[in-house]
Amino acid sequence: MDAKPISRFPVPELKDLPADVRERILAVQEKSGFVPNVFLALAHRPDEFRAFFAYHDALMEKQGGLGKAEREMIVVATSGANGCQYCVVAHGAILRIRAKNPLVADQVAVNYRKADITPRQRAMLDFAMKVALDSGAVGEADFEVLRAQGFSQDDAWDIAAIAAFFAMSNRLANASSMRPNDEFYLMGRVPKG
Repeated sequence: MDAKPISRFPVPELKDLPADVRERILAVQEKSGFVPNVFLALAHRPDEFRAFFAYHDALMEKQGGLGKAEREMIVVATSGANGCQYCVVAHGAILRIRAKNPLVADQVAVNYRKADITPRQRAMLDFAMKVALDSGAVGEADFEVLRAQGFSQDDAWDIAAIAAFFAMSNRLANASSMRPNDEFYLMGRVPKG
């Protein structure tokens, strides 16, 4: 099988990258055992790479009312709606691992309304999808639904920010034809043994 390009844009060699960008990529490789293609695809624009991952980390790695699996659930649902193969596959793998559930990512990506999730998570995803697909229609009633499910104002911000950030990410991944790593497809589907 011929190796397919991971992006339609240039992908630099690690040795040619600024030290901080190279170190970040090598740290991810050390942790996961491979380099997710998003790191390589964005590395040809180091300033944008730094900004992208700084905001990504601020949203996805913080403590708060949303659990890490719920944050990934937002990414998978909105990325599915935005037709982003890279984010559905990559974040689907992370969701399966963080939720300790091999089924949830596929369910959420295809139709979260029929997924095996809680009413609280469904309300979270309803709001995230509205932000991702029809943000001009977001109103006070949407926040009332979130409050009724126990979400704080900060949680609502986080849901909106994750949906908005990944809407941008989805469009960039689609425009660049970013290819998901093969490793993502099996992650979290079967117990390690």
